[in-house]
Amino acid sequence: MSVKRVRGRKHGRKRVQVGASDPSLTATSGVAAIAEFVDKLDVVGRFDRGIGSIKERARGVSAGELLVGLAQAQLLGGDALVALDRQRQDVAAAELSAVPGIASTTAGSLARRFDAEHLVGIEAATADLAGRAFGLLPVSRRTALCGRVTIDLDSTDVEVYGSRKQGVAYNYAGQRAGRPHLATWAEAGLTTAAELLAGNHDVRPRAADMLRRGLAGIPERVCTMAAANDRLRVRADAGYFTADLALAAVAEGCDFAVAAKRNTAMWRAYASIPEQAWVNAIGMPGAQVAAVDYAPIGWPEETYTIVRRVRVDAEAISADPRSRRRRTIDPAQLALAIEGTATHAYAVSFISHLHPRQRHHR
Repeated sequence: MSVKRVRGRKHGRKRVQVGASDPSLTATSGVAAIAEFVDKLDVVGRFDRGIGSIKERARGVSAGELLVGLAQAQLLGGDALVALDRQRQDVAAAELSAVPGIASTTAGSLARRFDAEHLVGIEAATADLAGRAFGLLPVSRRTALCGRVTIDLDSTDVEVYGSRKQGVAYNYAGQRAGRPHLATWAEAGLTTAAELLAGNHDVRPRAADMLRRGLAGIPERVCTMAAANDRLRVRADAGYFTADLALAAVAEGCDFAVAAKRNTAMWRAYASIPEQAWVNAIGMPGAQVAAVDYAPIGWPEETYTIVRRVRVDAEAISADPRSRRRRTIDPAQLALAIEGTATHAYAVSFISHLHPRQRHHR
């Protein structure tokens, strides 16, 4: 039975039941659910309209079909273009697929045609899809998503092999790698903006723009309602420790929490905290937190720093100077613990923070 006939039944169609898989079904039967999702949200059409044409003649696979085909192959466990060829050989998967089967050579050729304008179109189409999907959600879920909006900025290194790989470079660990750079709407688990950098590219100069693009990918009504309930929020690790991101967050009406570098100024701020100021961290057994009035140079005026410490017994501290844990300990405390004068030390982390309401009540 063809996919069109399966989807074309308007009357008497059985409801889908989710449960234990039937071993008699093809391992790729989940593509039927993908196809329904793609049809319901007009995913291919929205991508095609957002991206535009990538070919001179309107024939064969479109940009939207290519992206859906690649995403579907990844959901089926593929990690290279050759997975498209294996998928085409699965008769059931090919029959149920939301898009025509694409040869790996065709996919590679079409992917090369995407330029900067086309990539901007992908983000615009993703935002369009997010708005459509949000409108289809139950009221309770829509209300929950409007309660708070957090943008997570993150990057990771993906090691690749082969000296002819384009757009990659050796990272600090000596790996030939690409560096995906993402902005994710945390509450929805949805990536709203992304780009692929080389392994030696610094994400900090791109952080402010990525934040703005990430916010643009969230439905406007969600941001408006979330801002009315509680300011929008930005989270990032120490790789994004830059005043540019902090200032951009404030300009966009966001609070921020950015993991800070352990530099001399941070250690001085840590040393200034009186012992009675430490309180037990919620949901983190063994950890304590305190706030200190320290803002890195050039950061927004209301910035302060949250410090977290976790006790480490002296015998648990590695003697290897390359140990990551040693870098989290105050150098003065580390020296005392290593020489046996102190029985313990503290692993410390810093978060540069801006949240006026919390600052007022802390």
